[in-house]
Amino acid sequence: MAVVMHQDTRFGLDKKTQLLGPVQLDSGAQFAPVECAYETYGALNADKSNAILICHALTGDQYLASNHPVTGKAGWWTRMVGPGKPIDPARHCIISINVLGSCMGSSGPASIDPVTGAPYAMAFPVITIADMVRAQALLLNHLGIETLEAVVGGSMGGMQALSWAALYPERVRSAVIIASTARHSAQNIAFHEVGRQAIMADPRWNNGAYYGHEAPSAGLAVARMAAHITYLSEAGLTEKFGRRLQNRDAKSFGFDADFQVESYLRHQGLSFVDRFDANSYLYITRAMDYFDLAEPHDGILAKAFAGTKTRFCLISFDSDWLYPTAESRRIVHALNAAGAAASFVELSSPFGHDAFLLEAPEMNRIVDGFLRAGESR
Repeated sequence: MAVVMHQDTRFGLDKKTQLLGPVQLDSGAQFAPVECAYETYGALNADKSNAILICHALTGDQYLASNHPVTGKAGWWTRMVGPGKPIDPARHCIISINVLGSCMGSSGPASIDPVTGAPYAMAFPVITIADMVRAQALLLNHLGIETLEAVVGGSMGGMQALSWAALYPERVRSAVIIASTARHSAQNIAFHEVGRQAIMADPRWNNGAYYGHEAPSAGLAVARMAAHITYLSEAGLTEKFGRRLQNRDAKSFGFDADFQVESYLRHQGLSFVDRFDANSYLYITRAMDYFDLAEPHDGILAKAFAGTKTRFCLISFDSDWLYPTAESRRIVHALNAAGAAASFVELSSPFGHDAFLLEAPEMNRIVDGFLRAGESR
């Protein structure tokens, strides 16, 4: 199915295309055909120089600034993307692609294997962050976009942005990396493994072959609950919930959700299973755990950016203990060693890792200023 980038300023154009590929995977395998689901906002200018790719986080998707088709909720980054916002469709052609391995239209475990006519399930190849980026590059080639004005991402989206700058430096003029890291730590891997084991311990998981049957929603909900704790901060949890009881005046002396924070986590878990696939959760968390941008470069992160002409902007939050400021500083030091143009700021927020998704006027001003400086070059 051929898709052409429309010169259309309507807000949020939902698209899907199948590319013959193949994508050369880090595992040594090749994957084809590749389905890519994506949204566009704004239009390409005459010389196709105004394209901005926004990369989503683990449980995100392409619906960054338009209503989600499953939940009906507003897009996950409406605070950053939209008319009059730092990333504005009046100035930019904005592209958001559902990552390889996900479950909102791009190729993933729930997709149909054209050879067998059944869902891939656990026959889907294990992928990496770099593989996701290679699939995105295939789509941009198909759309005729050779160079990106910027690639922008927070959390796992920041990993993709870093990988874009490392794999395709000639195609990226600017990169904005927010609340992210150049490698997954042992602690990060440990939390993900708890989530994966919760899914695989659910009897309904059935070694991944649950399509057409009941999904392992209980295991996926627990995985989401465990992960969600890492997105918050102790100060934020204390301020929002403290030890307040949920709809009761006294403890039940049982195992119902006595505390507000318990009820909140259960809600997060249950609402998540309606929009996400358990196998995709396994594959994407594994991709994040494998992420180590320095590994292919003799363990020296600066080598990943050798000779780059890409401009970098890094933002961290002081209450983020999932990807703390030290991780952003490590990237900045590597960029400095490589002679790259890099700016960095740590912002104060009580909201932990999730701060990049919430109202953050300072972050918006920084991103806006950085992008406008690039446009004037």
